[in-house]
Amino acid sequence: MENLQKQLIITGATGMVGEGVLHEAIHSPFVSQILVVNRKPCGVQHPKVKEYLLTDFLKPEAMRDAIKGYDACLFCLGVSSVGMKPDEYKQKTYDLTLGFAKVLHEENPHMSFSYISGAGTDSTEQGRLAWARVKGKTENDLRKMGFGDYYSFRPAMIRPTPGLKNALSFYKYISWIFPILKFVAPHTACTLQELGHAMLESSIFGSPTKTVEGNDILALAKQMRARL
Repeated sequence: MENLQKQLIITGATGMVGEGVLHEAIHSPFVSQILVVNRKPCGVQHPKVKEYLLTDFLKPEAMRDAIKGYDACLFCLGVSSVGMKPDEYKQKTYDLTLGFAKVLHEENPHMSFSYISGAGTDSTEQGRLAWARVKGKTENDLRKMGFGDYYSFRPAMIRPTPGLKNALSFYKYISWIFPILKFVAPHTACTLQELGHAMLESSIFGSPTKTVEGNDILALAKQMRARL
């Protein structure tokens, strides 16, 4: 098993998705070390985890020395477009992500990069929804960057992992929908644990599926569970 262990970088661990993915990475026998890159401390203490505080993600050059030698990045940092001006959303989604990825690629060109996008992302960059076009352009340009491997994850509804602290508040009002979706349209809903397992499966063992939609998330998570 030792030769299968990977060293990961995880962003967004002060948010719901990043915290959940970090939780799964900590408990994975296939992960030996995790560098959490955050604006502020995530509060997680574990022998596997180191933390680097990057106060301005639009200026990622400061992190160069800290990120050398890692095998994969699970990029879970993101913002909602609700109430945000288009230029600001583009800056905090496209500009921030591509700038961060550029520095990562320069220091670790052979690493795997996994990006949390979202269901409905517009790969053509031509649709009517601005957020979907921005996400699509982000995915497309990350794919062109030349990482050793690249994945776009497009979850729809995510059920938070019980016991974690960063679940978005509105989830407690809509949690009743989750079992209904799992029954009538399983591909539209996954647990945060399933998403974490899917990201670990592709980052550590690889996958031919590079744009990871709902059904793909469930299939990759099942593969990871079979390994544990």
